[in-house]
Amino acid sequence: MSTGPQLAPQKNVLGQPLEPCGFDPLTGFYRDGCCNTGPDDRGVHTICCVVTAEFLTVSAQLGNDLSTPMPQFGFPGLRPGDHWCVCASRWLQVVQAGAACPVILEATHEATLEVVPFETLLEYAVIPKTLH
Repeated sequence: MSTGPQLAPQKNVLGQPLEPCGFDPLTGFYRDGCCNTGPDDRGVHTICCVVTAEFLTVSAQLGNDLSTPMPQFGFPGLRPGDHWCVCASRWLQVVQAGAACPVILEATHEATLEVVPFETLLEYAVIPKTLH
């Protein structure tokens, strides 16, 4: 975890400017509310998710406990409904276990596509309210 450098504008998986993911709790590898990434982010925390109880349970069973607070890392612990920048490989692992949570494509960094196929992201995408 890092408070991060000043980053150049980054793009989402749709090729547009990256939108914020969440501010309560404050998410992102750089704790800037966005799923920005850079050389320090070895976990590739780039998928903006709306976490579900099932996702949190299965993630913990697979060795990635996202519910327990870890204040030493600026991590509050997550609850269902929270928006969070999840490691791309960990999200894919939970997808393969059958417990994926919704993804906000507009806030998911384009680097995700190096790990997760776009079609897989699209399958779990949250449809923006403007398209309803």
